[in-house]
Parts: sequence; C-alpha cells; structure tokens
Amino acid sequence: MHIAEGYLPPAHAAAWSVAAAPFVVHGVRALSREVKAHPESTLLLGASGAFTFVLSALKLPSVTGSCSHPTGTGLGAILFRPPIMAVLGTITLLFQALLLAHGGLTTLGANAFSMAVVGPWAGFGVYWLLRRFGVPLMVSVFFGAFVADLSTYCVTSVQLALAFPDPSSGFLGALGKFGSIFAVTQVPLAVSEGLLTVLVMRLLIQSSKGELTRLGVLLRGGRKGEKKEAVA
Repeated sequence: MHIAEGYLPPAHAAAWSVAAAPFVVHGVRALSREVKAHPESTLLLGASGAFTFVLSALKLPSVTGSCSHPTGTGLGAILFRPPIMAVLGTITLLFQALLLAHGGLTTLGANAFSMAVVGPWAGFGVYWLLRRFGVPLMVSVFFGAFVADLSTYCVTSVQLALAFPDPSSGFLGALGKFGSIFAVTQVPLAVSEGLLTVLVMRLLIQSSKGELTRLGVLLRGGRKGEKKEAVA
C-alpha cells in the first residue's frame, strides 16, 4: 500500500472496488449528516484529512509494486468514527494517485479497502475496547493508531498474496513473504505513528476540548480522574 497502478489483475481490482464501495457510500452519508448537524466540525475534519494525506504520502520502498509508510487514519477514526474516515481516506488516496503517482485509479478500490476501511475499523475497535475497560485515553489512542496502521498492511499482504500466489507454496507462502517484507519497515512505523497520534491528540485537547467532548473522545463529567487524564 499503495499498490501501484495496473499491478493487480483486472478481476482482483474490480472485486476490491466492489468490496470497498458500500463502506464509502455509507461514509458519505455519515459525513453529510455530521457537516449538516455540526458545521463547526469542518475544521477538525479537514485537519484529520490533512493528517492522513501527509503521513500516507511519506513513501518508503518495501516490495515491488508497493511501498511502506504511515497511514494516519487512526486519528480520524477515533475522532469521527470509521465510516467518515472511509471517505477521507479514499479522497486522500484519489488525490495521491492523481497528483503524486502513489497508488493508482485501477487499484484505488484495493488501497481504499485496506487503508480507508479495514485500518480505521480495526484501529477504532481496539481504541473503543480499551476505553471500555478503563484504559487511559492516550494509551488507547496509541494502540488505536498502531493497529490502524499495521492492519492496513496485513490486508495489503493478503491482497497481493491472492493476486500473486507463490508457485510452490501457494497463497500462504506468498502471504508469509509479503507480510515479512512489510513487517521489517511497518512495525517501527506503526509505533512511530502511534506516538505521533498521541502528540496530536494532546494538542487537540488543548485547542479543541469542547469539540472533543461533543465527539465523545473526552467524557462530559465522566469517570473519576477523566479531567486529570485529559490534560495530563
């Protein structure tokens, strides 16, 4: 991720586009409702999209036909939930394909499914679960961003292994090869992204505390110690 233009067989590219489409359509509706109900959220939405664009544009070669880099989707998923992040992530990928030659139009569906769909849902799921068990906010944010990043590359490994199975060991052999190559660069990148997301969240708490409370990131009159945690 990004899987390069024309790298996937046409049938695979089409299948991943079909798989990603319902999530993006649902996200468009969720985004429309959010903007209509809370026009003041557009600034934070733009910041979330910009965060994703900048981080996912940092390109480190990892394997032929793909590359390795942060994704930046964990922050938006935590703030606005995964459906909206599906739209922001897909828009990011579209602009990167058109302006930066990162990814491509034929592989947009596959890249969107891994980075804009699975990554945000996996990251938010971990974040939500940790918060439900009383884990401190910043620890939950770190692991949410970490998982959103790493899960994206797990899915990309599956996509490439399905398209290019190993001649001798088949899908599982190819999955092991793609996954191991990605892991060399992606695990430390996922850790770095988690730490950076924590830093950005701390800054947002200082500048947009009311908006974060409305979004449910900070609890209004929440658990004992919540206020201290929010500004720690």
